[in-house]
Amino acid sequence: VNMSFKDFNFKTFIQEALDEIKFKEPTPVQQKLIPVVRSGRDLVGESKTGSGKTHTFLLPIFEKLNPKSGDVQVVITAPSRELATQIYQATKQIAKHSETEIRVVNYVGGTDKQRQIEKLKVAQPHIVIGTPGRIYDLVKSGDLAIHKAHTFVVDEADMTMDMGFLDTVDKIAASLPKEVQILVFSATIPQKLQPFLKKYLTNPVMEQIKTSTVIADTIDNWLVSTKGRNKNEQILEMLKGMQPYLAMIFVNTKERADDLHSYLVSNGLKVAKIHGGIPPRERKRIMNQVKKLDFEYIVATDLAARGIDIEGVSHVINDAIPQDLSFFVHRVGRTGRNGLSGTAITLYQPSDDSDIRELEKMGITFDPKVYKDGEFQDTYDRDRRANREKAYQKLDTEMIGLVKKKRKKSSLATRRKFSGRLTKNANVSVVRLIVLRGVLSVKLRSKASKHWLLGESKF
Repeated sequence: VNMSFKDFNFKTFIQEALDEIKFKEPTPVQQKLIPVVRSGRDLVGESKTGSGKTHTFLLPIFEKLNPKSGDVQVVITAPSRELATQIYQATKQIAKHSETEIRVVNYVGGTDKQRQIEKLKVAQPHIVIGTPGRIYDLVKSGDLAIHKAHTFVVDEADMTMDMGFLDTVDKIAASLPKEVQILVFSATIPQKLQPFLKKYLTNPVMEQIKTSTVIADTIDNWLVSTKGRNKNEQILEMLKGMQPYLAMIFVNTKERADDLHSYLVSNGLKVAKIHGGIPPRERKRIMNQVKKLDFEYIVATDLAARGIDIEGVSHVINDAIPQDLSFFVHRVGRTGRNGLSGTAITLYQPSDDSDIRELEKMGITFDPKVYKDGEFQDTYDRDRRANREKAYQKLDTEMIGLVKKKRKKSSLATRRKFSGRLTKNANVSVVRLIVLRGVLSVKLRSKASKHWLLGESKF
């Protein structure tokens, strides 16, 4: 059912804030979860990147907030400075429409802690946003008083855990009142997150927002082979040919980011570089330049990039398939946002085949392409014949047993033959072996032709 934000009957200033940024219709995540957040229940929301989850928790939070109170009412943690700042900007955009001042503060590392402490002595913020480390530092020192907060949001919980911040989030949760409403948002809900959820959440609503496609329909998802090619040269050639508005190139390591960045810059391209090894101030400066469109290309690692929300990314290039396959969706989700079209290009080599199959099992489909004569052209499915043959060798238990016996007997027969004692038993073994080989090849052939006839050539 198509509904409008007006159907939620938010306070006037919240609706004014939504009108300013031209938010008219809620996303499926917002439509389903805003009523849950409003009800006061604890929530674990599993939803894909770009699904609008920030406003899913912010809008009901502002609805419930009392600007006349002097206490901290809301605490929101995010695993990176960039993500925290992104939430802070969205929060400020709503807060500025309120007639009564709503104090919102962003506490992240790399900022002046002493100044923050001085300000806290004057007044406590209504909404606290930040990275777990800095927030907990201020709580532990007694400067930030969160013991009366009614809502605690843990955003990007899986990433928080991956980066080793879950213990700190646990300490923040322990400093909050027992009846606090806890909202956990995450792209995935890993097993290791379960103890935290069981410890602090009371009978939570567990919502997994199913989407018809893992990747937005607006994204063309291409697969390009690097077999026999110099990868740096191949990327340079593609970038020059595609003329992107803004392209993000994802790499798996800081070292690879440095290498690719210096290669592209030396070839005259305007390229920004973002990874965990770049100091916070430098990263902030680069991000400001990116927003001013000083760069056409960004080379980035996963953890640094997960916290970036840049408008207008027209192309995403995966220099390699990420080591953690769940990052693939996050990478590709940088483009094709808000209904705009985008192109994702993944470079792969034959050894990546099992990873590609895993991604396909997750519901991700690829179009194989080749870059030729200055343009991307359709090509055959990757290693089609090889994959077919490999797939048919997934034998059932009985067949695997036969194969094991065959190997045993084969080696026994060979040993006896060479020692000049090919006995009657060995002859029987050889005959059995020949029969087994025949049975196997017939079974494999019939299985292959059956799959082929059913059109199951793509595995």
